[in-house]
Formats: sequence, C-alpha cells, structure tokens
Amino acid sequence: MLVRVPATSANLGPGFDALGLALSLHDEVEARVTASGMSIEVSGEGAADVADAGERHLVVRAMRAAFDSLGGGQPPGLALRCVNRIPHGRGLGSSAAAIVAGILAARALAGAAPDPDSALQLANELEGHPDNVAACLYGGLTIAWLADGVPRAVRLQPAAQVTPVAIIAPAPLSTEAARGLLPGNVPHSDAARNAGRAALLVAALTAWPEALLDATDDRLHQDYRAPAMPATRELVGRLRAAGLPAVFSGAGPSVLAFLTSGHGRNRLDSIVKETGIGWLISPLDVERQGATAAPSVPSAW
Repeated sequence: MLVRVPATSANLGPGFDALGLALSLHDEVEARVTASGMSIEVSGEGAADVADAGERHLVVRAMRAAFDSLGGGQPPGLALRCVNRIPHGRGLGSSAAAIVAGILAARALAGAAPDPDSALQLANELEGHPDNVAACLYGGLTIAWLADGVPRAVRLQPAAQVTPVAIIAPAPLSTEAARGLLPGNVPHSDAARNAGRAALLVAALTAWPEALLDATDDRLHQDYRAPAMPATRELVGRLRAAGLPAVFSGAGPSVLAFLTSGHGRNRLDSIVKETGIGWLISPLDVERQGATAAPSVPSAW
C-alpha cells in the first residue's frame, strides 16, 4: 500500500488553530503486512533521526492506533518504506503528515475506507489540534474546529492565481517550544481584530487575493512566538513592509508568503537574500487533492 501525504501550513496568520493549507510537497509511505517483526526503511528529510525509532516512529504509532480503533487486532508484522520530503520541525506539518500516513496506511491494509472523515477524529487525537491534519487529509484550504470535542472540517478551493511560497528555515524549532510562549489571555481588541482578519483571509484566499496583505495580519500568536525566532519575525516584517503577504508557517520557524499570479517573486528573492541567512525559497502549488492511498507496485523488498 502506498500512501502519499502533503505538507501543510497552518494558522496562515490570523487563523490560529483553525486554518490550514495543503502544499505540493509530499512524503510517501509504502506499507505491507509481514509474517512477523518490524522493518522500517527511511530516506530523505530527517532519516538519520528516525530510521532507528522502531515502535516509536510516528507513522508506526499512528498505524498501531488506527488498527486498534478498527477493532481487528494488530497485524503479525509490518514493513515500511518512508520517503521524506517535508522538512522536520520547520512549521510545514511533518508530524501531521506522518500521522495521516500511518492512519491511512493502516485503514487500507485492514480493508477500511481511506476517506478523510473517518480518519480525522484519530488524527486530531494524535496531533492534538485539527488544523494541519485536516489540510493534509482534505487538501486545499481547510477550516477546522471542534464541536463538543469532535473535530470537524470544511474544504475550500483557493483561487487559482494564489501562489504559496515556502521560505524554509535552515534549522528546526519544536512546536511545543513555540506554543509554550503563548499567553493564557490576550486583549479583547486583538481577539476582535483577528476574528475579522481570519474571515477576510478566507475571502482573500478563495476569491479576492488583492486583500491578502491586510488579511494575513495577526495579533494572537506571531508576536508572542517571535522571541524564539527573531530571524523569522524580521523576514516576515521585511516582506510585509514591501507589500508581500507573509506569515509564520504554522508555529515557525519557516515563513509562508503569498504571491498573486507570481507577481513579486523578484522582490521576495531579493529580500530573503539580503538577510544573509540560508533560507530555502520553495515556490509551491496548493495541493488540491489531499492525502491518497493506493495499492503499491509489487517489489522485491
């Protein structure tokens, strides 16, 4: 079974813990049931850190949880091949991708439907919040929320002229460290401002890209997280001052910028280069399909 899962960027500025966008950068997991034991091959991003994780590997943990939730018991053995392209710890949804990959792989191997509605509940439980996993599962632009503790999500189609550009940080930062900087309370005026900007952002991404600079303004999380990633704050500030919509990607430290029909790319490149930091500029498309699971081509492994 071959599962393909996209990178994601969550929050998108004011849409804290609610908005997510799927991006055209994918991890792939090939999984099969074996007679016994556990075999994991990992290549690409973060391979040296996770190749020997065994049962602690996040894809494996998600698979185990999914098999348990389906009630059919655990398979006698598992063999996995993971090809990682999503950078780890950079705010591009690598953990959500691993969780979704594990859940869909287990469901497919168990003969269950791979539909996102069936996978969202468990994915949210394992990730701790639904924004990244919803975008990974459904693709496109997603709005995720909890209704009496149950995750829900709706998928929207971003406007064709919106081009996301990931500006990937050279070093990782843990999501837990970034989230630990958030205060327990924020001023009412900031919350009200963000509510309006988040609503505007949905309109800007789907129908009115001209409003993206105003729509990506945030007062709930980026300023509080900035002390842990001053280079990210500086780059976002410089891009926005030049009229380019830019936000922390997820919890950072990477940056996500939005171009409209590619306009502004030269300015973006110049500003990033002027920082003297080894950012990786990665123009991406919106992944409109979301995660997929399909039978893999038989091989000798």
